[in-house]
Amino acid sequence: MTRSYSIKRPPGTPAVALIETSPTPAREQAAPPEMSRFLSVKQVAEYLHLNEKKVYTLVGEGKIPATKVTGKWLFPRHLIDQWMLESSHGGVLTDRMILAGSDDPLIYGAVMQLANEIQARALISYTCTGTQLGLSLLARHRADVCGMHWGPADESRNRHPALIRQYPQHHDWALVRAFYREQGLIISPGLAELAGDLSNLFRPEVRWAMRQEGAGSQRFLKETLAKHSVDPSTLHVSARAYSEREAASLVAMEQVDVAPGARSAATEFGLDFLPIGWEAYDFAVYRSVYFRTLFQKLLDHLKSAECQRLAQLLGGYDFSDVGQLIWSQ
Repeated sequence: MTRSYSIKRPPGTPAVALIETSPTPAREQAAPPEMSRFLSVKQVAEYLHLNEKKVYTLVGEGKIPATKVTGKWLFPRHLIDQWMLESSHGGVLTDRMILAGSDDPLIYGAVMQLANEIQARALISYTCTGTQLGLSLLARHRADVCGMHWGPADESRNRHPALIRQYPQHHDWALVRAFYREQGLIISPGLAELAGDLSNLFRPEVRWAMRQEGAGSQRFLKETLAKHSVDPSTLHVSARAYSEREAASLVAMEQVDVAPGARSAATEFGLDFLPIGWEAYDFAVYRSVYFRTLFQKLLDHLKSAECQRLAQLLGGYDFSDVGQLIWSQ
């Protein structure tokens, strides 16, 4: 419905009319069609204003979130939205990444290399909390990536997914293999002769440093003690360490004689090491974070010649599966 209004004008000027248009009632306005949660190649091409060939190129390069179902590529719309934001300059946390979880000298070295490379253009932060606390921080979106290890390497493909399934957010996570590392006991040089027989380290006069509950090294130690029928409460515990490197530093400062940890931590502090077994060190990461440039750069640094040289110096590393996606729902 329209109404015309004449405006009084000065002589010699053209007439002007105002037309009032009644608003269309809300119930008469056509609602935009609701988009599917999962888009086809054609739909995502239209959504992003790209041609389909470019979409296939992005899929082939692993740059766009996608999954293949019965031979067809599907694209979760909410991940596409987040990917676009995080791919933009100044997007959602695209210029920072918080890594929590297990301590490791090689990871620390790779993070420092990356931080030096990116300078002030972005922030990458590494906080050593132990495996389970790191996963809790990941679940609460207070961390983007969690470094984790939880038992022998040959059981990791079952144990690690089983552990992260305890967190409701695990449906949004993936597991990426970083490396394998040698786990055992960090020992004071004065006990090197006794370490030939593991039972000697269980004597009352031997001082131990224990890790906090929820740390992968503590889990590994408890399983080792169980195999030797040793009750952890019978050990002479003199200190508690909250990271691999703190455990090694306590031994180096002669505060304790033995601590659980990786060979690399023992080497870093010039200490002896009693190997017990190998474990897998994995990254639990949000699938959207997996596509971030900072995370991909971290994986690239682990594969670099510089990082490989450091691994050889520290000892006890195997990179045969570095960067491999080992679990995702």
